[in-house]
Amino acid sequence: MKKIVSFDFDSTLDRPDITDFCKSLIQKGIDVWVVTSRSSTEDQPNWIINGTYSKRGNDDLFDITDKLGIPRDRIVFTNHDFKTKFLPKGCIWHLDDDWIEIRDINTNSDIKGISQFANKNWKQDCLLLL
Repeated sequence: MKKIVSFDFDSTLDRPDITDFCKSLIQKGIDVWVVTSRSSTEDQPNWIINGTYSKRGNDDLFDITDKLGIPRDRIVFTNHDFKTKFLPKGCIWHLDDDWIEIRDINTNSDIKGISQFANKNWKQDCLLLL
């Protein structure tokens, strides 16, 4: 049975060190999923960047996941709902920057939620669970 892990995108998989870690897992044959709070539609909220509104899409996410070879059917958009409801069956851990999501995952599932911000040993913890 293949091992399954999951990554948040914003402030997680979009970081080069985490992208490199993800790539190494994929090369080892681990199934990688992306579970993000983003919306899957183009109806993303506008963001103020440098004083001007900017429409936010998912091109940045798809650029990285396509380069990593993560199939689009392994990308889950939760539309700002708790990720616990959407994590793939059999997932070992989910890496995220949001402590509220981590707490919810650790409280309401058998999946280990790991924070790369609150835990300087996040990479070692991820590898030990595999």
